[in-house]
Amino acid sequence: MTNSSDTQKASTSNAMWGGRFSAGPDAIMEAINASIGFDQRMAAQDIAGSRAHAAMLGATGILQANDVEAIREGLLTVLSEIEAGDFPFSAALEDIHMNVEARLKEIIGEPAGRLHTGRSRNDQVATDFKLWVRDQLDACDTGLQALIRALLTQAEAGADWVMPGFTHLQTAQPVTWGHHMMAYVEMFGRDLSRVRDARARMNTSPLGAAALAGTSFPIDRHMTAEALGFDAPAANSLDAVSDRDFALEFLSAASICAMHLSRFAEELVIWSSAQFRFVTLSDRFSTGSSIMPQKKNPDAAELIRAKVGRIFGASTALMMVMKGLPLTYSKDMQEDKEQVFDAADNLMLALAAMTGMVTDMTANRESLAAAAGSGFSTATDLADWLVRVLGLPFRDAHHITGSLVALAESKGCDLPDLTLDEMKSAHDGITGDVFDVLGVENSVSSRTSYGGTAPAQVRAQIARWKELMA
Repeated sequence: MTNSSDTQKASTSNAMWGGRFSAGPDAIMEAINASIGFDQRMAAQDIAGSRAHAAMLGATGILQANDVEAIREGLLTVLSEIEAGDFPFSAALEDIHMNVEARLKEIIGEPAGRLHTGRSRNDQVATDFKLWVRDQLDACDTGLQALIRALLTQAEAGADWVMPGFTHLQTAQPVTWGHHMMAYVEMFGRDLSRVRDARARMNTSPLGAAALAGTSFPIDRHMTAEALGFDAPAANSLDAVSDRDFALEFLSAASICAMHLSRFAEELVIWSSAQFRFVTLSDRFSTGSSIMPQKKNPDAAELIRAKVGRIFGASTALMMVMKGLPLTYSKDMQEDKEQVFDAADNLMLALAAMTGMVTDMTANRESLAAAAGSGFSTATDLADWLVRVLGLPFRDAHHITGSLVALAESKGCDLPDLTLDEMKSAHDGITGDVFDVLGVENSVSSRTSYGGTAPAQVRAQIARWKELMA
């Protein structure tokens, strides 16, 4: 027998469990089960897959021609409604697939029920998601190319402009502005190759794998694969419906790219500061302060720097979703999309913002040159000269150079400002020729090894990349 106290406890428990769900467990199940709130983004891909499937069912004689035509026309109507913003998405219908199919039935009636012949929601969602991710990889390809071209323009303009190169954010050796820009061309070029590799690897079609074991209907999977731009059908039906490597690989490539964007954004934040003044960012990608009128804040760069956290997080989240799943499909895999959608949105936004900043920014040549000669940046050139001209072991040359740096530091000057006698105090063999290597212009011009900072080498790399991007 249940007493009033038990009834009250049960009521309280239900209220705590149900919370905002006034209709009880059914409403809770609908809320946790539905994905239409986010997977409606795949509407175009879902309809493309259905159109290809219907055409194949007609070509193989599984469906009558009049049914295929009705399905084709009905799907085009559904797509136009979605694109116009007139489509009544329903959480009760769970996902984009059921929403489209239900609306198709309202439009064309009985033939709509034949569309699902020879397929399952398992292969359908895998196909939709692959098509969507493939579109994002193509968009990333375009975005990376635009950024690389903007960097090439900057590099070409300043191929011989000297600036400090850093290690540990300490002045190390002089380099050129063009060389520094080309370092990011190489980084984003690797990102571009990863995007293209991922696209090539993922380009097999899950459609026709059905729930997990294939189908007894005489379907033509090669026909649907070709119609959707895939290279071939996926070769194993179990793997086809359970594979999300393509999404993980996209997130991996996106994470590395976002990390590169963040590194560059950090440099732009530093370079645009009053202490450096290496670059001036345009007003289009900066903001003012609400209280300090002199401020020009590099907000776009700072936000790009922060975006990497969201993209890294998406990669980790999907890895956690997939790590414990047996073959084949589990409902856990419904959690595969939101983080991918978010990562793709933020990566494309960051790429566009960085391309805009690079296109608009002005490198301050005078500030770069002034900083290039500071911090004893040509000390390594002095050590190299001692080895090359006097034949000293490098360790001895390193020690001699260090003593001259200490002397210059004590005098409050740079190495080129020391007298010849002061130079000779460290080693009698030093001659006046040493001063030829101590200027920053001479330093960068001497770095002629392949991939070095000499302007001739920088221009050669720019030409190589222009040819690659043609």
